[in-house]
Amino acid sequence: MPRMTAARAAVEILKREGVENAFGVPGAAINPFYAAMRDSGGIEHVLARHVEGASHMAEGFTRAKAGNIGVCIGTSGPAGTDMITGLYSASADSIPILCITGQAPVARLHKEDFQAVDITSIAKPLAKLAVTVLEPAQVPGAFQQAFHEMRSGRPGPVLIDLPVDVQQAEIDFDPDTYEPLPVYRPEASRGQIEKALAMLVASERPLLVAGGGIINADAADELVEFAELVNVPVIPTLMGWGTIPDDHPLMAGMAGLQTAHRYGNATLLESDFVLGVGNRWANRHTGGLDTYREGRTFVHVDIEPTQIGRVFAPDYGIASDAGAALRLFIEVAREWRRDGRLPDRSEWVAACQERKRTLLRRTHFDAVPVKPQRVYEEMNRAFGPDTRYVSAIGLSQIAGAQFLHVYRPRHWINCGQAGPLGWTAPAALGVCVADPDATVVALSGDYDFQFMIEELAVGAQFHLPYVHVVVNNSYLGLIRQAQRGFDMDYCVQLSFDNINTPELGSYGVDHLKIAEGLGCKAIRVREPEELLPAFDEARKLMAEYQVPVMVEVILERVTNIAMGVEINNINEFEELATSPDHAPTAVAARQS
Repeated sequence: MPRMTAARAAVEILKREGVENAFGVPGAAINPFYAAMRDSGGIEHVLARHVEGASHMAEGFTRAKAGNIGVCIGTSGPAGTDMITGLYSASADSIPILCITGQAPVARLHKEDFQAVDITSIAKPLAKLAVTVLEPAQVPGAFQQAFHEMRSGRPGPVLIDLPVDVQQAEIDFDPDTYEPLPVYRPEASRGQIEKALAMLVASERPLLVAGGGIINADAADELVEFAELVNVPVIPTLMGWGTIPDDHPLMAGMAGLQTAHRYGNATLLESDFVLGVGNRWANRHTGGLDTYREGRTFVHVDIEPTQIGRVFAPDYGIASDAGAALRLFIEVAREWRRDGRLPDRSEWVAACQERKRTLLRRTHFDAVPVKPQRVYEEMNRAFGPDTRYVSAIGLSQIAGAQFLHVYRPRHWINCGQAGPLGWTAPAALGVCVADPDATVVALSGDYDFQFMIEELAVGAQFHLPYVHVVVNNSYLGLIRQAQRGFDMDYCVQLSFDNINTPELGSYGVDHLKIAEGLGCKAIRVREPEELLPAFDEARKLMAEYQVPVMVEVILERVTNIAMGVEINNINEFEELATSPDHAPTAVAARQS
C-alpha cells in the first residue's frame, strides 16, 4: 500500500474528483497542504489578495460551468473566518464550494493557540458539512464525504479543517483505487408528474416559474422543451435568469419587487396557475403572499423536501431534482400531445407577448451626468448574446436585471440571497478561470467596487481579462432609496472633494488611478455618447493586455430605480417608454 502524507492524499482525491483549479492564500498552518499540491501537480492555484475574495472566486468558478466545484484554501484563524461570507453566499444559493483551512496542532486546539479558532462550529450553520479532522487516517474519508455532500440533494458548500500535524502525518492510501461516492438526487415519480400536469392542463392561464435549481441541474434545454410542448409562458427568477432566452416567444419576463419587468409582474398577476421548478419563492420575487397567491393554484418542484411549504403551502408539492422532473414532464407531455390532451394556449401566449411588447421602461436618456438606464441600453448594444454578466447587489444590479438581456444559462451570475458587497470582482475572476474564452462583463456600483477592489491585482497578475462596468454616483444608492421611507438621507453619501483629482468634483474616489495602480486598464465616461465607444475600447484593451478593464460611468447623483412593496404596486419613478425604440427589449444585441 502506498504511503504518503494525509495532505498529499487529500490533494490526490481532489484531482480524482475533477478539481483542476483552486483559489486561496497560503499560511503556516496550511503550508503542508500547499507542499502536497506542489509535489503532486495538476491543480492550478490563483493567489487571492483576501481570503473572502478567494471564496467568492470559488463561487464564480462553480457558478460558471455545470459540474464545477470551486475550491478555496486558507490557513488557520482569520482565513477561516474570512471564508464565512463565501460559505453563506454559496449556501444561500445552493452552490457547492469546498473550503479547506489549516488549523493548530490537535494537542493545542484547547490551549488558545495562535490563530486557533473553532472554525467548524462557526461554519456549521452555513455548510452541508463542517468538520475538523483529528485523525490522519480519516482525511480520505472526510474528502470523499465532502464531494458526496456537495453533489447530493440540494447542492451546497463544505468546510474541512485540517490541523497542521494531521496534514503532515503519513498514512496508507492508494489513489489509483479511489472512487467517488455515488451521488443521490431525489426523482419525481410518473404519478406525481401526471398529477401536476393534469393541474396545469385544467388551468386557463398557466405559467412556469423557473428557478436556479434548473441551472444547477443543467436542465435549461429541458425547461424550454417542456414549455414549448405545453405552450406555456415562463417567468424565470433572478437565479433562473437565462434558463430561457430573453428573446424566446415564451419568455414572459421576471416578476418581483425589484429585479423584475413590468410585463413580468403583469403577466403573473393575470395567471391562474403557477408551476415552480427549482425555485424558493423568495420574498423579493413574491412580495406579499396574499397578493402573489390570490386566485392562483401552485405546484412546487424542489430537490430539497423541506423547501416544499417553507414559504407557503403549495396546492401540490414534488421533491425532485429539477432535471429529473423536467425530463419526465417532457415524456408525459409528449404522450398527452399525441393524444390531444393538451389545450390550445395561443390566445394566452399572445396576450403575454403583447404585454412584453408594450409594458416597457424607458432607457434612452441624453442627460449629463448620465442616467443609469442609458448605460444598460448601450451595454445591450455593445455586448453580444454570449456575454457572461456578473453582478452582486445594489441599484446597479437591480437596474441591470431590469434592462440587460440574458440568453443562456450561467450567463447571469449573481449572488441572490446573501448579496455581499464586494462579491462582483472576485466572482468575475472565478468565472474567467472557469471559461477563459468567455466575454465576462461585471457590473458594480462604486461602493460594491470599492469593497474588494484589491482583487483587481489578481486579474492583472494571472491575466484574467474581463470588463468591469462601474456606475458611479458616489452614493449608497439602494440604501439611500430605502431611506426615503424614513424621510432621511443619512450616512450614505460617499462624495468628497479629492484633493488629488479636482476634475472629479465631489465624486471622491479616483477609481481610474486605483485600477491602473493595480495593473489594470481604465476608462472614464461622462456623456451618453461616449458609452458605446468606451465599451468597444475596453474590449480591445482587454484583448491586447489580458487584464481587467474598468469602465467607470459618472452618473447623476440620485436616481430612483423602479421597485415597490407589492408586485401590483411598483413605483416606476421614471417616465415609461413611449415607443419600443426607447426600451431595451427593442435593442438587438450585437454579436461578439
